[in-house]
Amino acid sequence: MQIILLSGGSGTRLWPLSNDSRSKQFLRLLPKENSEERESMLQRVVRQIREANLNSPITIATSITQYDAITSQIGEEVDIVTEPERRNTFPAICLACEFLSKVKKCADDEVVVVMPCDPFTDRGYFSTISKIGKYVSENLANLIFMGIHPTYPSSKYGYIIPSTKLEQDTFSVRKFIEKPNTTEAEKLISNGALWNGGVFGFKLGYLTQIARKYVESESFDEIRNRYNGYPKISFDYEVAEKASSTAVTEFNGKWYDLGTWNTLVEELKTNTFGNITTDGKGKNTHIINELDIPLMCIGTSNLVIAASPDGILITEKNLSENIKEYADKLKRRPMYEERRWGTYKVMDLSEYPDGFFAMTRLLKIKAGTTISYTDINSRKITLNFIDGQGEIQKEDTTMPIQRGLTISIPKNLSHSIKASTDLSVVEVITGSDIYDLGIPDILFM
Repeated sequence: MQIILLSGGSGTRLWPLSNDSRSKQFLRLLPKENSEERESMLQRVVRQIREANLNSPITIATSITQYDAITSQIGEEVDIVTEPERRNTFPAICLACEFLSKVKKCADDEVVVVMPCDPFTDRGYFSTISKIGKYVSENLANLIFMGIHPTYPSSKYGYIIPSTKLEQDTFSVRKFIEKPNTTEAEKLISNGALWNGGVFGFKLGYLTQIARKYVESESFDEIRNRYNGYPKISFDYEVAEKASSTAVTEFNGKWYDLGTWNTLVEELKTNTFGNITTDGKGKNTHIINELDIPLMCIGTSNLVIAASPDGILITEKNLSENIKEYADKLKRRPMYEERRWGTYKVMDLSEYPDGFFAMTRLLKIKAGTTISYTDINSRKITLNFIDGQGEIQKEDTTMPIQRGLTISIPKNLSHSIKASTDLSVVEVITGSDIYDLGIPDILFM
């Protein structure tokens, strides 16, 4: 069995900690079981898959902007398939399945289970995934979903209406309902409807046959180059609702979507995170500070307060679900990113009337990694090495670097930095065309 994890999202529901390249699944906030360490939703679900002994290879389908964060958090443990552009879940799943077929050489009868990368759930969830894989292999149906028993009438989720019993915990599907209003959701639940949690299984050939109606080639690279040939549509609309043989397996365990602040903070096990001072008299307030400067809260109640390089949020808990509509209006570029080589944080960003830009960043480069400046054009760069050791290569010249060294890089000079130990670097970039402020910076790899 192969597992495809879908990693997407724009990151605005958990603003300001999340952004276009640092979606909610990458926030290292969740307490790790039996440990003082903290992990992200992505790290947690990969760990749970392994602890459940599914022993299935994992492929993550994601956007190119999330590649570095995944590599940084998971390493070489998984395969990563990146979309050339965001087009919705159907194209992303098609591309991942073609990767399994063309690159991994999986047979058409290989069982594939697709799931989100960020559920907050228990071990029974993965036992249900194992059942789905078993039922797919036995041809119980072409497409088998996980149906989660609802705990309240939600308009955020789709619903699956079960029909005839096929196994003790599995039924044929009568109908899919996409995100009804609360009143309709109450009626659906009273009639036995289940939440559609975005988990489903099929045989690889079943999906590739559908995918090849739009894009077909013997080369995976060619398929990826023609990615815009897939319709921009969800898997549910393009496949599930048109399928003639579908089933649903019930899951009745712990399952949360930690997609908003009021749901996430309930799982943090502590009310404060970071450099925070309080008077201890506040009630039901969670405070998260990723900034180096102190954050002080006196007498605060029923709030979520979050501070990061991207901004500062203060919201009543019961209104935190409304953040997205306001955060989507902010067109500022990400001010913090996690890359395969480490992290960077924008410390200052200035634009002048004549079009001149200046940006100062703190780079944290992990030992043994290298960053290459690949798109320098007319930018001038000054590097101030404040801790650690390594070497810098400027075209054909290599020299050692260490604390206290300052190096200026003239325009149009390609160069790279290799860290022997963990490196801290203050980088100042100046020029008239640093980047498009509306998209993530791709200055270096």
